Amino acid sequence: MSDLIACHGCDLLVDVGDLENGSQASCPRCGHFLTRYRRDAMNRVLAYAIAAIILLVLACSFSFLSFSASGLESVMTLRSAPGSLWRYGMPELAIMVAAFIIYIPALILLLLVMISAPLMFGKKAPWLRIAARGVFTMKNWAMVEVFIIGVIVSLVKIAAMATVVLGISFWAYAGFSICFALAMVTLDRFQCWEMIEALDVNQ
Repeated sequence: MSDLIACHGCDLLVDVGDLENGSQASCPRCGHFLTRYRRDAMNRVLAYAIAAIILLVLACSFSFLSFSASGLESVMTLRSAPGSLWRYGMPELAIMVAAFIIYIPALILLLLVMISAPLMFGKKAPWLRIAARGVFTMKNWAMVEVFIIGVIVSLVKIAAMATVVLGISFWAYAGFSICFALAMVTLDRFQCWEMIEALDVNQ
């Protein structure tokens, strides 16, 4: 294995073999972030991923928002949002919403558990490389933070026209978005592949 990493900004090879716990490396030429080393990175990733899975299950099990105006009340759930778009004649948008805010993030979290658990215990697993490629490929397609920010912005406008009550699902999804973001930030690409390669060499 090599301690050299190529900068994604300028292709400069940088030696990151002397990083201490909690320290990070940036490209000396262009300043691009390269990697951050944490001794307990996989423990953190596993904890965040499991917490996010639990919160996502809660978010899909209760009401997300309820609106009331002029005596009329409407309740929205996270699962019903794509279905509503489908019924209003927007099937493509419904599929994208369901994929980007529920199914792709859920798949990424399952892959994170499949990666972090074996690496945490130093056990080689045949799916590690495939799971790692899947996570790093799909992570840009998860729109969890975009969705929750969009909901908050919409609430500011809707609050002037109707009474809005935030359900358990809203708070669960907000917590899920935080845990999901922390899991993705904690998973360092270079450290992950180094640990996988180390298992291939030693076992």
